[in-house]
Amino acid sequence: MSFASITDFENALANLPPAEELASAAARARQAELTKPLGALGRLEDVAIFMASWQGRAVPRLKRARAAIFAGNHGFTVHGVSAYPAAVTAQMVANFAAGGAAINALAGVAGLELAVRSIDLDRPTADFTIAPAMTEEECLTALSIGAAAAEEDLDLLVVGEMGIGNSTAAAALSARSFGGAVRDWVGPGTGVDGEGIARKIATIDRALAFHAAAPDSAFETLRRLGGRELAAIAGAVLRARQLGVPVLLDGFISCAAIAPLVAQVPAFADHCLAGHCSAEPGHGLLLERMGLEPLLRLDMRLGEGSGAAVAANIVRAAVAAHSGMATFAEAAVSTAT
Repeated sequence: MSFASITDFENALANLPPAEELASAAARARQAELTKPLGALGRLEDVAIFMASWQGRAVPRLKRARAAIFAGNHGFTVHGVSAYPAAVTAQMVANFAAGGAAINALAGVAGLELAVRSIDLDRPTADFTIAPAMTEEECLTALSIGAAAAEEDLDLLVVGEMGIGNSTAAAALSARSFGGAVRDWVGPGTGVDGEGIARKIATIDRALAFHAAAPDSAFETLRRLGGRELAAIAGAVLRARQLGVPVLLDGFISCAAIAPLVAQVPAFADHCLAGHCSAEPGHGLLLERMGLEPLLRLDMRLGEGSGAAVAANIVRAAVAAHSGMATFAEAAVSTAT
C-alpha cells in the first residue's frame, strides 16, 4: 500500500476502522471465566482485551510481531541542537545491521522480528526554520515506506526511530499539534546542556513562526516540521490501523510522529498502546494530550524502539495469561458466590 497523493492520506485518516466490538465483548466474557478474581491481573487484563478488540478475535495471539525502526537525517542540525553529529545516524544503522545495538538485544528477548529502514541518510531534510522539511512528494514517499512495514499477518507492530536531532523535530510537531510553550516540549535529547536546550527552543520558535500561516492539517504539519523517519512512523501506524494490527509506540519521538494525526482525528491512536514514558520531559505531557497511559516508566531515553521492545514482553504476558489460563469450568474450580 502506498500514499500516492495527499488525498490518499486524507481519505485513510478520515476512514479509520473501529475496534471489533464483538471480539472485545467475547474477550471480556472470557476474562470473567478465567480461574482468578475478576480484575486480579490488573492492566494485563486490559491489554489482553485491547489486543483482542483490534485483532478481531476473542483470544488474541502474538505469533508474529515486528519492530520497525526508521532512520532519517535533519537539516536543522546545523543550528547545534544535538550533542552528536548527523553522521551518527548512519553509523547507528550499521550497528543495527551488525546486531550490536540495544534494540537488537531487546527485540530478540521480546520475540520481535527487526526491520530497519534508512531513508535517504545522505540527503537530510531541509532546514525547517527557512523551508518545509520535506516536499509533498518526499513526505508521501516516507509515509509509503512506513506503510509497507505494516503487514496484514502481523499480530503487533512496534515502531521506533533513529535520527540525530529528531527530538527537536518531535518537540516542534508536538507544539504545533497541541500548543503550549515550546520550553514545555523540549528536553536534553541525546544529552545537550542548558545552552543546547536554549538553541533547541530558539530553533523551534523560528520554525513555528516561519510556518505559522501554513494550513493546519496533519499532512502539512508532518511535512513541514517532521522528518522522513517521523513520516514513516506515521505511515506505518496509519496502515496498521487500516489492517487491524495493534501498535506499540516507543518514546517521545515515536509518539510525536503521530501527534499531528491525533490532533486532526482524536481517535487515531485508539489502536495504540504506549510502551513506556521516557525521561524526555515532553513525553509525559504528550501522552496526556493523546490519552495514552504508558505500560512502563523506566526513565529510558534511548529511542530505537527500545522502550516499546521492553514493553512487548508485558503484552506477551497479557496474551499468554488470557489464552493459556483455564476457565473455572475447565479446572473444576468453584466460582465466587
